[in-house]
Amino acid sequence: MSKHLRQILGSQGVILTGITLTFLLIIRQLGWLQSLELKAYDLMVRSRPDPGLDSRLLIVEITETDIQMMKEWPILDGILAQVLARLQQHQPRAIGIDIFRDLAVPPGHAELVKQLQKPNIIGVTNISIPSTPPPPTMPSEQVGFVNIPIDPDGVVRRQLIFTKDKKNALTAFSLQLALLYLEAEAIFPKLNAKGQYQLGNIVFDKLQSNSGGYQNIDAKGYKLLLNYRTPQKIAQTVTLTEVLQGNYKPEWVQDKIVLIGTNSSSVKDGFLTPYQDRKIKVKEMPGIEVHGQIVSQILSAVLDGKPLFRFWLEYWEGLWIILWGILGSYWGSKVKPPLLLITGFFLGLIVLFGVSYGLFLQLLWIPVAAPILAYILTFLGIVIHQTWEFQEQQKIVMKLLGQQTSLEIANALWNERSHLIDSGFIPPQTLTATILFTDLKNFSTIAEKQSSETLMNWLNQYLGLMTDIVLNHNGIVSKFTGDGLMAVFGVPVPRIHLKDIAKDAENAVNCALEMGQCLSELNQKWQQQKLPVVRMRIGIYTGTVTVGSLGGKNRLEYGVIGDTVNIASRLESCEKDRHVGDCRILTTKETLIYLPQKYTVESWGELTLKGREKRVEVYQVLGLK
Repeated sequence: MSKHLRQILGSQGVILTGITLTFLLIIRQLGWLQSLELKAYDLMVRSRPDPGLDSRLLIVEITETDIQMMKEWPILDGILAQVLARLQQHQPRAIGIDIFRDLAVPPGHAELVKQLQKPNIIGVTNISIPSTPPPPTMPSEQVGFVNIPIDPDGVVRRQLIFTKDKKNALTAFSLQLALLYLEAEAIFPKLNAKGQYQLGNIVFDKLQSNSGGYQNIDAKGYKLLLNYRTPQKIAQTVTLTEVLQGNYKPEWVQDKIVLIGTNSSSVKDGFLTPYQDRKIKVKEMPGIEVHGQIVSQILSAVLDGKPLFRFWLEYWEGLWIILWGILGSYWGSKVKPPLLLITGFFLGLIVLFGVSYGLFLQLLWIPVAAPILAYILTFLGIVIHQTWEFQEQQKIVMKLLGQQTSLEIANALWNERSHLIDSGFIPPQTLTATILFTDLKNFSTIAEKQSSETLMNWLNQYLGLMTDIVLNHNGIVSKFTGDGLMAVFGVPVPRIHLKDIAKDAENAVNCALEMGQCLSELNQKWQQQKLPVVRMRIGIYTGTVTVGSLGGKNRLEYGVIGDTVNIASRLESCEKDRHVGDCRILTTKETLIYLPQKYTVESWGELTLKGREKRVEVYQVLGLK
């Protein structure tokens, strides 16, 4: 595969696509896809427009009604002679009798022999084993074989126009009739320089064992792909009785090819065709109709300019299959939204079949099932592989993370998974956020009076409620600090607009106020349960922070660092004894400038925070106005 393809699909995608296509091409070469290709061929045949009757032909059917009226089968020589005589009155170009007459069926044998001597009469023989000889009184050049090749699934899709026995070259019944008709047009057969059969300007390419959807099909003799004209009657049709009674128009016969054969349930001479389908009331086509289809195809090619079926070389068919395999892989690897993925997948199938069908209408039969399978299998293979890879990457991310974290942070890590998986770290990113720290007053004194198990249950109840409040105000809990927590508003997605930064600050203050209210309710509950009551300090500060990976590959966490974090922490712990009420909320003007004028605040003046030289103007948030 080329470097460009590796860039599109990735090395694993290229390997998977290559294996799939190689497997598909091998099983196609073995002929395992032939039945699917033939089903696709049948579907396209049934879907073509119906051009209607071929006016150059007339079919005389011997129906079950005719046989019952004659009360005799085979048809008597005298009756057949009478039918031929009536037809010859209207000067047909050719008459083909698809009835074996190797034995006399008197009375009227002499009259039949006389009729069979006419030069425009074609009789039939069967060259299979055991064979059926032709009428003994007919010249050999007026006899054609009626053997029709049948595909492995029992359907007739091919026609045999020439073959050889041990002594002579043999011509098909249908071709003999077509040659008689074309003789009047001064068109005669010849072999071109390549040894191909030619009539006029039309070259009849021999069907190969791997032409179109065929693979390893019998290619003995000179076969063509049968181009069916219609699922209905190929030509104007009359019954044997109607001919005997003169119940037909002379123009139906004059200058036409007349085919005489059976269409009777008691005389088994039917063939399965591509038109056999539940939706079409055609189960078997009478042999005389099949021969009519073949004659019509030959005449249409020579006289109407309607080409015979053509095929690509094996090389081009292979490239066609590979192309659709690559397209399936590409679509499966590049498109992520499920709806678009599925829509595009089915659109690709529609395009593939549409192109194949369009070429089929132009009488070019190319593989259909193989490229469809290539497209589906490579698409599904890539999608399944990427799904598996996606899950494996998630495992790697969580292993590198080393702990459970909030949904927002997990999503941030996942969005940066390429960096995390390749290097083990997420690159740092600087943004503006609001930091909130909480802590419980005199927690150490309370802790020494409780058992560790009681203390753990008590803390989990408290921290669980506080975490829910943070999440409800669109914040994330970055970490727990024993009896407190650090919450961040404005990560991991960077805020671009000032209104978004202001909303984060407002969310943080509202979160702190709700925490205070929740703590008051908890204290009332704990007091009733004779559990310790507590007071809480909160520090809030808005400024720039840097977010990214902290730690190593074996222990990694999503870190938030910067002077903003330090100030928020110091605000929470400053002036610890200056505490009125259950919850004390301190902030600075850096946060207040983003807040709407709906909060009651009290200035504490400029204070020196621990570890900082520059004094900070501090405010206590008392509540909503």
